Amino acid sequence: MHIHILGICGTFMGGIAQLAVASGHRVTGCDANVYPPMSDQLRQAGIELIEGFSSEQLALAPDVFVVGNAISRGNPLLEAILDRGLAYVSGPQWLAENVLQGRWVLGVAGTHGKTTTSAMLAWILEDAGLAPGFLIGGVPLDFGVSARLGDTPFFVIEADEYDTAFCDKRSKFIHYRPRTAILNNLEFDHADIFADLAAIETQFHHLVRTMPASGLIVANAGEASLERVLQRGCWTPVERFNAPNGYRTTGDDADGSLILHDANGEIGRCQWQLTGDHNRANACAALLAARHVGVPFAKGLEALARFANVKRRMEVRGVVNGVTVYDDFAHHPTALATTLAGLRRKVGAARILAVFEPRSNTMKLGTMKALLPDSLRDADLAFCYAGNLGWDAAAALAPLGERAIVEEDLAALVSAITAVARPGDHLLVMSNGGFGGIHHKLLEELAR
Repeated sequence: MHIHILGICGTFMGGIAQLAVASGHRVTGCDANVYPPMSDQLRQAGIELIEGFSSEQLALAPDVFVVGNAISRGNPLLEAILDRGLAYVSGPQWLAENVLQGRWVLGVAGTHGKTTTSAMLAWILEDAGLAPGFLIGGVPLDFGVSARLGDTPFFVIEADEYDTAFCDKRSKFIHYRPRTAILNNLEFDHADIFADLAAIETQFHHLVRTMPASGLIVANAGEASLERVLQRGCWTPVERFNAPNGYRTTGDDADGSLILHDANGEIGRCQWQLTGDHNRANACAALLAARHVGVPFAKGLEALARFANVKRRMEVRGVVNGVTVYDDFAHHPTALATTLAGLRRKVGAARILAVFEPRSNTMKLGTMKALLPDSLRDADLAFCYAGNLGWDAAAALAPLGERAIVEEDLAALVSAITAVARPGDHLLVMSNGGFGGIHHKLLEELAR
């Protein structure tokens, strides 16, 4: 078939494009911003990319248009497709029908940690020789690509709760029908599409309803929200992690230890590269999910000792004149706090300069602005980029006093950061977007 993908440069839709090519289809696509790294991956796969959404693209005459969830009514190409009555389908539905059908799907759901946990799980299976396919919302450094078709029954997918498409407002993960599902955590997010936490819990329960009785749900015992979801009805065995008297992980960021426990004590341990209690919890979930397909805990821990993480997850972008610059995808207040806490335990008393961009739809709405000061408590200084923000960031960060610096101009923000940075500092940049290339700008300015 020839498929034409609307919104192809998003990580998810770009992954679908690569899976479609690997399946033997001809793939073309368009987006408003055709940019690296996804554009590079797609071109390397031989995919023709078109800038913009002009209705002239109907002349490509594909067998079906695959519509990403960033595409809304009013988009000229979508409107032309609807007017002509042409065949279209959402990305998740196309994936379910053409890739996931008949496979052992391992889905990783949760407000936080989906990408990292999916990458851990895929790597554990890979290291065990199970050669899984995968679609992950980031680029695992162990694989170098965000999606792979694979030719074994196993397929690992990041199971996102965001809506499916303009025509289907259910969460994406409803389409995936996993046999093994990780429910990593659940708190309020995506304020642009969900009214409250209860609305997201309903979507998670829809996912639980699709699980077979022969499957496995790996659920975070520390999340009351997930317990509410499961209490609505569950027809699948559940294994819990983060339980004081059950499966849990401990460790020390200073020495890189990761220790797996159950009710009877220590099961095994390894040394690994990641930091933070949140990543140790992610590891526990991944180990349990991998065991469900036959990978023993000891083998899983050996794999995690070699796990190289994901691009943009505490990725060191450079060290200049003693200042280390990190890039991290954190954008929700909880993610900001856990990322900073992990770095703090690793670097001890060294200064941490947090640089963040409230860029997600939820953050732009200002829904969680009151949580920001506490989420930045482990930073010595906090720098906020407030360009095109619809609320007063300076007022929101006022509880931090002089520790908070807010700029609406990116160049001014870079200057403010580099003016105070000194050898030994750790400069942590957090955003779910490109942040105007600030990492490169900081490294350049620090080198002067």
